[in-house]
Order: sequence, then structure tokens, then C-alpha cells
Amino acid sequence: MQSKYKIRLLKANLFAASGVLAAWSLSAPPLAALMLWLSLSWLCITALLLDFSHRHSYGLPWQVVPGVLLLGMIAVAPERHSLLIWAWAAVFMLPQARWAFIFNATAATLSWVLLAPMLNLPEWGLMLFLLAILGVLALAKARQLVDMNGAIRQRSRLIPGVNLWAGEQLLRDLPREQTRSEREAIHAELFILQVKRHQLWSTAKKLCELTYSFENAYRLNNTTLVTLMLSRSAQEAAIRRQQLQAAFSDNVFSHHLPLIDIEPSAVTLEQLGKLPKARSLT
Repeated sequence: MQSKYKIRLLKANLFAASGVLAAWSLSAPPLAALMLWLSLSWLCITALLLDFSHRHSYGLPWQVVPGVLLLGMIAVAPERHSLLIWAWAAVFMLPQARWAFIFNATAATLSWVLLAPMLNLPEWGLMLFLLAILGVLALAKARQLVDMNGAIRQRSRLIPGVNLWAGEQLLRDLPREQTRSEREAIHAELFILQVKRHQLWSTAKKLCELTYSFENAYRLNNTTLVTLMLSRSAQEAAIRRQQLQAAFSDNVFSHHLPLIDIEPSAVTLEQLGKLPKARSLT
């Protein structure tokens, strides 16, 4: 995965940018040097922690800290750091929520205003025009990355090395597993767990550990997990459900649906995710 998504190259670029900021800080006044060192520390920590995983989404630090640091570097020494105004294009290239975009757009505008005393009016206007064009291009690239990552999450494991898949994969697996269970005369059913949001990933790992290696688990949403369970008979499936439910805490609710009762072409993830929160041990 790392080579495919160029994680090593991204890490190298982050470390290289840190080196540039470190060299730049040698001749900087104290306040500017402080902002530069804060920024390069953020880049280094990000590079060290960076890893490809569908489990982690871009959150508050990813969306706010780069903009705060960039604005800070320009604000403390606009005459030294005027070139950093063009780095806003890279910030807008990051996938971000609407509120984060508003924050970054406001910060970029403030950065542009801070550079006004150094430029004449035509140069200042041209800078705004070019910055707007770069921002639009960066947003288009960010939108492309969001769409691409969404497609990847729909067909890939959500935790490397663990049989946890996106809910869309379940919809693709249902027809095949239904045909297989009918052909081989085995009992197949969906065992559905509804958990608290903060329990999702720990419960998902435990569910994958407790099921067989040929049985996949799926994440329907932030509170619902499903495993497609295969047993020799309905009685054996009931015993397995009891064992699974006993392994989880009391605030984890379960439900089950025999695969034979499901119409794959009509069922949706929303329907499966809204099943009643009742323990089902039979």
C-alpha cells in the first residue's frame, strides 16, 4: 500500500520542507524563528506519524493547524516570509470540511492583507487574482482526492491485515454468499452489532478475531458492524451468536438476519443500519 499511495515520498517531502524551514530560521528574529520551529516540528511529527489507513479520517489538526501556522509565519515577519503566501494553494489541496475551508480562506485573505504595505496596488491585485486561481485549482484537486479515497474505502479493507471491509462490499458479497449457501446447504446469516461510536474500532477488531478467517466483517456506519456468519445449521449458528454476544460488553447490542430472508437487490446499508437495538441470542 505504501508504495502505491507514495507515503514514503510524502514523508520525504515533509522532512525536506522541515529542513528548509530549519535553515530559514537561522537568520530569523526570535519571534519569526519561534514560528518557523513550531511549523517544522509539526511537519516532522506529521511525517513520523503518517501512515495509510482508512480507519483515520482527516480531523481537526489536519484541517486547522497548517493554516494557523502558515498565517502565523506570514504575520510575524511579512517582509521575510512573503513567498509563503503561495503555500495557501497547498493548504487548500488538503481534503477539508466546509468550516475548515472558510477558516483557511479567511486566513489566506488576512495573509494577503498583511502583505499590502509591501506592494503597489497593481501588484497587490495581481497577487489576489493569482492566489484565487491557484485556490480554485487546489480545491478541484482536493475534490478529486476525496472522490478517489471514497472509492478506495468502498472496496478496500478498513484496517490493514484485518478482515474488516466497507459496507458497500457487503452489498457485493450478499448475492454470491446467498448462492453459495443454497448450493452447499449451509446456514448463512448476518450478525449485526450496534455499538457506541467510540467502541467501533476496538469492537471491529475483536469481532474479526472471534470469527473464522473466511468470514468477513463490515462497517456499515460509525455505530454498526456486520459479519456474514456461516454455520452448518441454524442450531450451530445460535450457539455461535451466544458465544459472540457473551464476548462483548453489555452496551453492545446485536441482531441477526438469515441470508435466505434477504433480497440482495432490494436491501440497503441504511436499512441494515437502522435495525432495532435489541439483543438477539436465539
